[in-house]
Amino acid sequence: MEAMVQRKQMMGTVGIEQIRRAAVAGLFYASDVHTLAADVQHLLDNVPATADRGVPKALIVPHAGYLYSGPVAAHAYARLRGARSSAIRRVVLIGPAHRAYVRGIALPDVDLFETPLGRVALDAEAIHELAQLPGIMFDDAAHAAEHALEVQLPFLQTVLEDFTLVPMAVGEASGDDVAAALECVWGDDETLVVVSSDLSHYHPYRDARAIDARTVAHIVAGTRDLEDPEACGATSINGLIRCARSQRLAAKLLDCRNSGDTAGERSRVVGYAAFAFEPRGETEGFRA
Repeated sequence: MEAMVQRKQMMGTVGIEQIRRAAVAGLFYASDVHTLAADVQHLLDNVPATADRGVPKALIVPHAGYLYSGPVAAHAYARLRGARSSAIRRVVLIGPAHRAYVRGIALPDVDLFETPLGRVALDAEAIHELAQLPGIMFDDAAHAAEHALEVQLPFLQTVLEDFTLVPMAVGEASGDDVAAALECVWGDDETLVVVSSDLSHYHPYRDARAIDARTVAHIVAGTRDLEDPEACGATSINGLIRCARSQRLAAKLLDCRNSGDTAGERSRVVGYAAFAFEPRGETEGFRA
């Protein structure tokens, strides 16, 4: 905490809240607050009701424009609709750094993230703890234009009540690095972990379906690390799977489609999948 105060003193921003403004509102999702709220609610309402009643500990969700991946992401966030009065008070949000080179894992040096639906405060204490780990640094440039984390916020703002945010952008890092970061802020029922990742990129429709089916099987089985061509958030997924294994959580596929299914043409598609991680039974989950 002292280091954060010292940085603000050097910048002359003590007492001034630093805000990470929305970068892709109007591009990946609507910039008008009423339109955005209606769009997110429509996506959630179109998810069929299920018998699942428990609140997942972790989610994997895609991060394209809502027209393309929103229907898939909604299958994950719909699992939190009953969580408005639950214990969730913090969201650890992690995904790939698309817009800036990051050697390690980047934290933002701001107080708030903003979308058209409002502002979300960052968990300063958790971020301070993370900053003590090797390979984790503050880098606002990694977050300034990054869409992978931002597009998750309107969904979270809709299905949760008050929560704080711990955002991490992953660059040149390992699954072990991500696992160490997640373990640092894993918490209990008050903490939800959200990993942002798309699947394969720019294959013909039939090829993408086959590639993504194999990737989904690997995530559910947790038998090996994913590679970047399989998922742009492969490193984050690999770290989550390590934590899930130690916490005896099982990955459950909620939806898997691609842009050719939702809104795009089929010659070059991007794959999307949504998963929930929940306590596993005696016969399910990751194999050793």
